[in-house]
Amino acid sequence: MTYTTRGLRYGDFEPGRTFYTARRTLTEADVTAFAGISGDFNPLHTDAVFMAEHPLGKRIAHGMLSMSVATGLANQLGIFDGTTIALLEMHIKFTGAVFFQDTVQLEITVKERKESTKPDRGIVIFDCTLRNQEGGVVLQSEWTCLMRR
Repeated sequence: MTYTTRGLRYGDFEPGRTFYTARRTLTEADVTAFAGISGDFNPLHTDAVFMAEHPLGKRIAHGMLSMSVATGLANQLGIFDGTTIALLEMHIKFTGAVFFQDTVQLEITVKERKESTKPDRGIVIFDCTLRNQEGGVVLQSEWTCLMRR
């Protein structure tokens, strides 16, 4: 049996088109697992006593955990499933803290399409915004992807 892709192709990504993902709550277990995988045990993420005296007042999720969750939410949409050739570039701006038990959702807007030198693919640039449960922007990023036609 062969695998059938469900992802969108280059021509399906019209500039201005926006996609909204499901939501995901980040837990202490997520942060603990990410700290173990990444080796980042900064007290911002792992020390409740330290953070009680910090200006933020409580522990926060790693910025790169938030970015990783964003890419996971994007892939759950299915629009990249089997039609992405490569992630070429990613620019990230962390604009707010993600606290334990915050629930985030990703908004993905097609910014631009560019032709490729090869006829079977094209470049799509996406503006991505991760928001918390209050609608506050916690992360903004731009993803450049090489997509199948």
